[in-house]
Amino acid sequence: MSEPMGPPLARRLPGWDPFEGRFVAPAPGDASPDLVLERFLDYVGERGLELYPAQEEAILEIAAGKNVILATPTGSGKSLVASALHWKAMAEGRRSFYTCPIKALVSEKFFALCAEFGPDQVGMMTGDATVNRDAPIVCCTAEILANMALREGEGAGVDYAVMDEFHYYADRERGVAWQLPLLALPRARFLLMSATLGPTEFFEKALTELTGRETAVVRSKHRPVPLTFEYRDTPLHETVATLIARQRHPAYIVNFTQRGAAEEAQNLMSVDLCTKEEKKAITAALEGASFDSPYGKEVSRFLRHGIGLHHAGLLPRYRLLVEKLAQEGHLKIICGTDTLGVGVNIPIRSVLFTKLCKYDGEKTAILAVRDFQQISGRAGRKGFDDEGFVVAQAPEHVIENLRLEAKAGDDPVKKRRIVRKKPPEKGYVHWDKQTFERLTTSLPEPLVSRFQVTHGMVLEVLGRPQGGCAALKRLVRGSHDTPHQKRKHAKHAIALFRSLVEAGIIELRPRSEGGLRVSVDLQEDFSLNHALGLFLVHAIDTLDRASPSYALDLLTLVESIVEDPNFILQKQLDRLKTLKMQELKAAGVEYDERIAELEKMEHPKPNRDAIYELWNAFAKEHPWVGQENIRPKSLAREMFESYLSFGEYVREYGLERGEGLVLRYLSEIYKLLEQTVPDLAKTPEFDEIVAYFGTLVRGVDASLIDEWERLRDPSRRAPQKGDAEAPVLPPDVTRDERTFTALVRNAVFAFVRALATGRYDEAQALVVAEGEEAWTATRIEEAMAPFYADHALIRTDPASRGPDKTVVRKLPERGVWELEQVLCDDVGDDDGCVLMAVDLERSRAAGKPVIVLRGMRF
Repeated sequence: MSEPMGPPLARRLPGWDPFEGRFVAPAPGDASPDLVLERFLDYVGERGLELYPAQEEAILEIAAGKNVILATPTGSGKSLVASALHWKAMAEGRRSFYTCPIKALVSEKFFALCAEFGPDQVGMMTGDATVNRDAPIVCCTAEILANMALREGEGAGVDYAVMDEFHYYADRERGVAWQLPLLALPRARFLLMSATLGPTEFFEKALTELTGRETAVVRSKHRPVPLTFEYRDTPLHETVATLIARQRHPAYIVNFTQRGAAEEAQNLMSVDLCTKEEKKAITAALEGASFDSPYGKEVSRFLRHGIGLHHAGLLPRYRLLVEKLAQEGHLKIICGTDTLGVGVNIPIRSVLFTKLCKYDGEKTAILAVRDFQQISGRAGRKGFDDEGFVVAQAPEHVIENLRLEAKAGDDPVKKRRIVRKKPPEKGYVHWDKQTFERLTTSLPEPLVSRFQVTHGMVLEVLGRPQGGCAALKRLVRGSHDTPHQKRKHAKHAIALFRSLVEAGIIELRPRSEGGLRVSVDLQEDFSLNHALGLFLVHAIDTLDRASPSYALDLLTLVESIVEDPNFILQKQLDRLKTLKMQELKAAGVEYDERIAELEKMEHPKPNRDAIYELWNAFAKEHPWVGQENIRPKSLAREMFESYLSFGEYVREYGLERGEGLVLRYLSEIYKLLEQTVPDLAKTPEFDEIVAYFGTLVRGVDASLIDEWERLRDPSRRAPQKGDAEAPVLPPDVTRDERTFTALVRNAVFAFVRALATGRYDEAQALVVAEGEEAWTATRIEEAMAPFYADHALIRTDPASRGPDKTVVRKLPERGVWELEQVLCDDVGDDDGCVLMAVDLERSRAAGKPVIVLRGMRF
């Protein structure tokens, strides 16, 4: 008998049409609870799974319509329980949401649910990417669900909510996002899941009061793969060698800084971890992988040696590649940060802690029990390992002193002469074996509330069609804080409300006209989620729109409200100090004076005095800003003014190890430019800046949308081994004309920059020829000779990149856009231009603009 068609869970739904191969959502109440449970258990049986007692209990409680708090160890099958909730929601014709802390885990769960339910039934929203947002199952970050709860309250289309890694409720920065759905979604049913919840009585009571439904707590200490704990006082490289020799790999080496992870990966390059055959297998697995970013070569070198690197400073595609290779068993060691504790999908046998203390943002302290157990819990792979191994290193100075003692032996003279190594003066808190044993056996700390009222929260709630004020009061009164804290929240909310009214963002109208409302002059997706968003709106009004630098000054204001990316700023300052040192040295300035001058330097801060003056006045009138501060800087502005590509900027400042940080910073800037700058403040020059950063961010790492398109359309599948030809057909990049226009202008100006710097080989790689004669670097250089006979240089300043310098004639009926790009020269003649065309059909096939070079005109 042939296998039924369709995704394994979707085809068992009461509304599945086997002839059409699609799901027709039933009306709520059509499917009986017994039928829903029976078919899901059939699915479990057909997969050959045997439910653990805690899984079975949780699934039965979900089937009974209860909220469920699931507190079981890592690897105990919580994902299957979540699938049962999604299944129940779909069978009832309702919507379910899955949330977790990080975007990587959201996308991982998204693709897993696509495989179970079909890509048409699953959507995703992360803030960076949105696909199929109206699907019956949606995967999203906690902040997305929190904003829905604020914006829509009871009317939000959230019938069921899975909140994975719920211990993030106590996170200092993001915990409020885990609390808000528990305050504003009374019609939803919840599944809260974590391996380290601690006491849960409060949440059991809160959920029952919120939803009016019983809440079941399901606990278990049973781990399918038990853990063995070991404390080591041998040097790290010896500990790693021991793990490899005992076949306890793959091992994840936990560092608490990105630099530490990268340095440890480099140190292990001197150890031969893999056989020749294993290295050949890695090379085969990497076929087709792109390492075209500045740090890509280093990442590739580590991987081919059997070492993975995993931290937030890497581009997302490299982190995903490490996870993929680890899942396929190619990596012996992964050097990473404590992101492993969030549930990153890296199957490992051993977890090795290099330290048991970390800097928590305020001070260096011993790891919290919860953090230690979250990370430790990732050891041991169900179906692969009989046990997992958790190893902790003694402090480095302790290990070194033990080595010196061993070397001295029993000789009392040698022992007296030992110069003992001292512990680090900074970034260290002492730990020992007893510390390790306490962390392994103690219960996780209780979860504490992180509720706070922000402008974004006030704006979202008051933006509801009706009842916003009452909803805001209920939100504050219902928060999981003490009465004293609630009174403080209420006063703060009133202060924020008044500031929004004063700024014209909220308009007060007579009750007969609907009362207050959000200003109609703001764009539909206007957001004040950033803490200093209101200051930005206020400061924009002080700018002179007629100024030639208006768009750049507006960009500087946006940068000033964003947290300082200290790693990038330090690199920028180091570069300036190097140049200044050379300048002072050439001028004959004495060394001590040179050093004194360098100490006075800081990173560039355009318009600093004006911004500080604005901020001081704003803070005086709005005391609620508290400890917030303004931070003028010029990272995005400098990048745009120089029109650097992502790779050029990273190489310029030696940011290879922090590519992911650069991308994240630029992504945040782009979202603020789009959503927090009011549309009325935008000009064509500013739109050019927005388009520049939008296309840059998408161009660095945009694989997620492509992957979803391939899931929906089998013809767009990735190449498979053994396929003669399996082309990947990217989405139609010409469909969104505004975005495609920005892509075209960026591609054209990249060509102009290559001409301006004499990099003709790079220019040749950016274009194709119209006729049979190819455009070689030599041919392009010869074509430019007449221009340089009359002019010294091509300008690439912002003025030379204006929309008026690119003439576009869109001729879709002929399949082309014709372009004339003006070359701005040193004397202002600007009478030269490059003649080009965009081949639309080839652009669709390539997934990017294909620029045809027709010639130059001088």
